[in-house]
Amino acid sequence: MQATSKGDDWWRGCVIYQVYPRSFQDSTGDGSGDLAGITRRLPHIAALGADALWLSPFFKSPMADMGYDVSDYCDVDPMFGTLADFDALVAEAHRLGLKIVIDQVLSHSSDKHPWFVESRASRDNEKADWYVWADPKPDGNAPNNWMSIFGGPAWEWDSTRRQYYLHNFLASQPDLNFHNPEVQEALLETVRFWLDRGVDGFRLDTVNFYVHDKWLRDNPPLEKSVSGEIDEKNPYEYQDHLFDKTRPENIEFLKRFRALLDEFDGRTSVGEVGDGERSLQTVANYTSGGDKLHMCYTFDLLGPKFSAGHVRKCVADFEAAVADGWVCWAFSNHDVIRHVTRWTRPGGDPGAVARFSIALLACLRGSICIYQGEELGFGEAELAFEDLRDPYGIRFWPGYKGRDGCRTPMVWDAQAEQGGFTDGKPWLPIPAEHRALAADRQQRDRASILSHYGAVLAARRQHPELIHGSISLLEANDDVLAFVRTAGGQRLICAFNFSDREVLVPLIGKDSSLGKVDFPGSGGEQRGDGLVIPPLGYLIGRLF
Repeated sequence: MQATSKGDDWWRGCVIYQVYPRSFQDSTGDGSGDLAGITRRLPHIAALGADALWLSPFFKSPMADMGYDVSDYCDVDPMFGTLADFDALVAEAHRLGLKIVIDQVLSHSSDKHPWFVESRASRDNEKADWYVWADPKPDGNAPNNWMSIFGGPAWEWDSTRRQYYLHNFLASQPDLNFHNPEVQEALLETVRFWLDRGVDGFRLDTVNFYVHDKWLRDNPPLEKSVSGEIDEKNPYEYQDHLFDKTRPENIEFLKRFRALLDEFDGRTSVGEVGDGERSLQTVANYTSGGDKLHMCYTFDLLGPKFSAGHVRKCVADFEAAVADGWVCWAFSNHDVIRHVTRWTRPGGDPGAVARFSIALLACLRGSICIYQGEELGFGEAELAFEDLRDPYGIRFWPGYKGRDGCRTPMVWDAQAEQGGFTDGKPWLPIPAEHRALAADRQQRDRASILSHYGAVLAARRQHPELIHGSISLLEANDDVLAFVRTAGGQRLICAFNFSDREVLVPLIGKDSSLGKVDFPGSGGEQRGDGLVIPPLGYLIGRLF
């Protein structure tokens, strides 16, 4: 099956809409979203102006980590439906002009996967070396000091093999051994399975975790940890992760992955890179040359920093490092506190932050990703401990409340008992404040956040400079991010005021003049040789 046709480079500058299947739409009344429910709501995504739909995992899984622990890479978990339901979703998405990008969790599987069941049975079976096994130290301790992101050592003792196995996340998520060519081949065959079903691309979970240091060397501590300048809730953050991830051998596997995708027309890939201060350099390494990943995203703009200086540094560092590569920017996803909550200052207006943020995202050079609910202005939900389902939050409560607050169900109908999400009891509570932001209410309101999102994305499509153009950062005061996007001899100036006061931004050159651009919410005016931008406002104009 071939993908829909928008050209092989449709991904460059595209808008991706992330769906968290369990929380999008329930079609059976069991309180959990499913594939048939997603198919029903595809018109919402198409009407918003997205080019592609990213589906978080729906594969067979014990659901210890909400589907990121896969027990069968080539089947749908019954809680989400069937392969026939998936095929129907792909067909309807393609009919509506939407691409389908699926999550591919290759770095680890579930401990219930048949591969691991066989691997742990003995040291001499056919899959004995398919996972990362190591003998204990003479005193019985783990082979090295590597830590799990979900807390504690990254090693779990197995009494049958009398060895430790590596798990960068939960103990029930053993790491696959990418040093074994058979493992790489088997994983690539699972990718081919979905390509043959018409999938247009893959979001690669924890893409820099695939390969580990074969000598299992200890990670050194971070310098700020040695000096006592670190204050992190998770001990994982105290190490400099030189040996448990981002190994150079990973590049060769990514080339094999890309070669497989290139056998099909118009397919793409986007990698999730979590690599601290090295993230943008890793993006450069993984997306350059046209023979590895098409694009990557990092957590640089998924954190609490909300300032012109921070965004400027991220853009400048990317442009300096990546050269011919490509980035996918996002402000929210299923792993972080929603950005409206992270970035709204005390006493501030979350709606204004939502409008400002989508305009900024739409103007950055790269592809962009929108997480379900942000187009409605959803903030982070406050949940009680007894409502948590995320093992990460349960493990680190109360210092860290986990990821359930950004995973609560969509609200489609303000008057329906469960917001139109389900006829049963939802798997996570639906916050009252989200009900007030229901999609049906906002669809009828031209001044709503949802309407603003749609209008911004429509305006972005009308300006090639914002999709394919180059970017040049301008000098401005500490509260302003200003840059010029250029394509085909046309120039757009984009200026964003992060402060709560009016600011003046100089124009480029004394003879520059500004023309109006039809861009939603673009305020301010030209005054002499400068631009006046209102508080938490922006101005998009054409430079002559």
